[in-house]
Amino acid sequence: MDNRNPKYYVEWWNIRKSTIYGIVAVVVLLCLFGGGGWWLSRRDLLTTETKNADIPKDAARIISFDGDVRIIRADTRETILVTRETYVAAGDTIQTQADGRAQIQMIDGSTLSIRPNSTVIIRDSQSIFGGTNVRVTLDEGQLNVKTNDQTETTENVVEVMESENRVLSETDASFNINEQTNGGEIRISRGGVEASVGGEKTLIKDGEFAAVNNGKLSAKERLLIAPKLTSPAATGQIMTAPNGTSDITFRWQKPEASSELNYALQVAKSPFFVPDAMILQRDSLTNTNFTFGNITPGIYYWRIRASAASGQISEWSEPLKFTVIKREASQGLTASEWQVDKVGGNVYRISGRTQAGAVVRIAGRETFAASDGSFRLQLSAAASETAVEISDETGNRSRYVLSLNTSRAVRQN
Repeated sequence: MDNRNPKYYVEWWNIRKSTIYGIVAVVVLLCLFGGGGWWLSRRDLLTTETKNADIPKDAARIISFDGDVRIIRADTRETILVTRETYVAAGDTIQTQADGRAQIQMIDGSTLSIRPNSTVIIRDSQSIFGGTNVRVTLDEGQLNVKTNDQTETTENVVEVMESENRVLSETDASFNINEQTNGGEIRISRGGVEASVGGEKTLIKDGEFAAVNNGKLSAKERLLIAPKLTSPAATGQIMTAPNGTSDITFRWQKPEASSELNYALQVAKSPFFVPDAMILQRDSLTNTNFTFGNITPGIYYWRIRASAASGQISEWSEPLKFTVIKREASQGLTASEWQVDKVGGNVYRISGRTQAGAVVRIAGRETFAASDGSFRLQLSAAASETAVEISDETGNRSRYVLSLNTSRAVRQN
């Protein structure tokens, strides 16, 4: 063997083209996963902990929030805007503005729902000897508390005006500061609350209401339920008259087994009913309907609450949205790229493309088309065909009948 000129010999195999493609695909996928993991790790997006070293022990966490929500730190008195990483510790103050609301999970598993224009102070939040102590104070606004099954060593207390209210297991309770009387209100939808006022304890149970005024707890009375809204219906569309406006009659149902009631009606351009967005506010209505005229085209929200002769005021009903549409020559809205995917059983996922911002309604459900016109809805249907209605704010609309088997529009109305 001549060591000066070494030679290498390779034995060749016949390799299928599909095998080569498979190897290349695996390499590409590994590069993508590796690069993606590096990118996520560089931005701490793979970390499930939110800088635990900076979060105090037994701090509560924010489940969700909307609008302007702020926290005043107890130790620094610094005011911060809430983000996904924000925690709430003992001593902190939570403030929601006119468009703000937040849900907070406490260490005992209870959930605090803080309504707009409210101030809540976390007085205590600690776990000790296997139990938990939670205590909050409602300074203004409204607070809803929901508890699960609690142990004997769990203490959950809400302070309202001059009352201390121990929230029992499996309870859904609402606490409110009445701006007119400057007193407290306690509403129990489920479970019970042990209220302590002036050293006296009173159990307020499911379906009961009591008020706190001048250091005294009023006699308990039956909880006044919010009226049920009937018309305009949710997401209803109303065409304007030839003059470009519309007269709308608002209708609602009187709460069952209630005596004579008065009603307050609000209509606004914001679901938060902030003052700048309010277009109608009427109090002391005695009928269960009210007509408001000359409403211009746009999107609106409305709600109702009732008040009894005893002074009890119900909570506001959940607002409904309706749209006033300018009457114009109607033009058809086209839709394409239909796709029907069967999720399982009678559940289907329908997608397509139409005019951006259009409202798509299928089987009682609706969604808005995205900026590129795409939309997707999941629904349950027993038949092989379903109706699809597409409309916009100017009154244009189209109606399709879609085959769930072939993903084709079999006809258009």
